[in-house]
Amino acid sequence: MSFRRGVVRQSKFRHVFAQAWKAEHCLDDVRVTRVTWEGPLCAANPKFIAVIVEAGGGGAFLVLPLAKSGRVDQSTPSVCGHAAPVLDIQWCPHDDNIIASASEDCTVKIWQIPDGGLTAPMTEAVVTLEGHSKRVGIVAWHPTALNILLTAGCDNLLCVWDVGTGELVYQLGDAHPDLIYSVSWNREGSVICTTCKDKALRVIDPRRGTVREKAHEGTRPMRAVFLADGKILTTGFSRMSERQLALWDARDLSEPMAVQEMDTSNGVLLPFYDPDTNMVYLCGKGDCTIRYFEVTDESPYVHFLSLHSSKEPQRGAGFLSKRGVDVNKCEIARFYKLHERKVEPISMTVPRKDDQLSDILTEIRALRALVLAQGHRIDVLERQVARIEDGDV
Repeated sequence: MSFRRGVVRQSKFRHVFAQAWKAEHCLDDVRVTRVTWEGPLCAANPKFIAVIVEAGGGGAFLVLPLAKSGRVDQSTPSVCGHAAPVLDIQWCPHDDNIIASASEDCTVKIWQIPDGGLTAPMTEAVVTLEGHSKRVGIVAWHPTALNILLTAGCDNLLCVWDVGTGELVYQLGDAHPDLIYSVSWNREGSVICTTCKDKALRVIDPRRGTVREKAHEGTRPMRAVFLADGKILTTGFSRMSERQLALWDARDLSEPMAVQEMDTSNGVLLPFYDPDTNMVYLCGKGDCTIRYFEVTDESPYVHFLSLHSSKEPQRGAGFLSKRGVDVNKCEIARFYKLHERKVEPISMTVPRKDDQLSDILTEIRALRALVLAQGHRIDVLERQVARIEDGDV
């Protein structure tokens, strides 16, 4: 439990609520891919949303302007340069027009999307990265260094590429004896954490070697994500096939700092982390819910906040970076939930303390302008306005 009897834990995000957008603002008639790969299948940034879709004779994904809504015509151009199904896509954090895609054809391709979106099918990539001998299922851009991309394939290889030149700058082939499930950079981009089919969580420093410890006992896929303070949050399964959430100290992986049992569903939990609020959102593939938690420095460290439930299960989800949300509506995060034939935006919003405060603040500002126009001192009004703006009232 994340609270003591009779004591309510103080948190700015205790009342965060999720709101699904109305039907007219959704994307309809989108044929989401049916590949069985355990990935989000969607990526969003402040300009575009990309969704992996069904394609005959190869792999393709749609790229649409973020403001696009309504029905997506079947003739809408897509990025279709792969010879086999696309498994993962990620937007570059340094350039909103650059996206990387990984495919079953053993290649990773870098695409440059023109402003305004595609006007014709895109088949020629800016750069093609060839170095894996089996299908590539994971791409992860470096958070701070320009043009650095990490890829992981079913050949158990980790590769770091310089996208600007197309060169392989680092390869790790002996650390993972089995399939790599997930990869995450830390905030500075100096260390990598991975999860593997051998039930191990690894913290890899390319300059010093690797650390290997067991994480979850279950045989189902695990996921891991680095938090802003260097801790690692993992999702997995227990020996009894119960879904788990665990928090680890990257410096000591012998025991988890906290473990929470979730439920007995068999869908893989995809963690999405927001470093600005220190919140973690869990989207289970095949679930009808999105759970969200707050991570703090006080025991039990991981605090359940609430969940969003809907009638239809999700096949994947895209997480919009903080630069793209509508702060005027107190939106702190946004998901793009993938249905079988639809993409549904879901906003995470923090309610205002009191709607009347904005009206009071408007009146005080008008009075301040009037007093200032008459040449009088406004010290008292200035202090009152500052108190309201700082949330002290």
